[in-house]
Amino acid sequence: MSDVEDAVDQILAQWARERPDLDCSPMGVIGRISQLQREVFLAQRATFARYGLDAPSFDVLAALRRAGHPYQLTPTALMRTALVTSGAITQRLDRLEERGLITRERSDADGRAVVVTLTDEGRAALDAALPDHLETERELLDGLPAADRELLADLLRRLLVALGRVPQEPRPVRPG
Repeated sequence: MSDVEDAVDQILAQWARERPDLDCSPMGVIGRISQLQREVFLAQRATFARYGLDAPSFDVLAALRRAGHPYQLTPTALMRTALVTSGAITQRLDRLEERGLITRERSDADGRAVVVTLTDEGRAALDAALPDHLETERELLDGLPAADRELLADLLRRLLVALGRVPQEPRPVRPG
């Protein structure tokens, strides 16, 4: 138990008083994750806005950049890495293509398949935003020593795996 109380501790104490018959301890974890999610969202939104991006756009550009040269993935691979529906990925790709940050073309290897490619402009936008994004994340975690950050990362990983959130690695498109 920590020496410091937060708003979730107050909520838990109120529930313990009002409904002592219930184990409200899950609220201690989920409530804090929800509050952290909001803090992360607001901090990232401010960071990405400085580069004319939003979190969904950054996610797509980052996935393409991580794929390595020639920075290509199929829409299906992008959908898997972003964990969104096909309609959502189509909207993201439409916006990025309008801005010249990606292109969509038919695959040379398979004329039925579409290939999404990061443009030079898209790579420059991502590469400009990435250091600031990482600094934003560092600042969000500054309140924890390194060992606690590692423990938290491990605990969250184990929880996500237990919930079935195991990655399906997007496969880069390779010339046929």
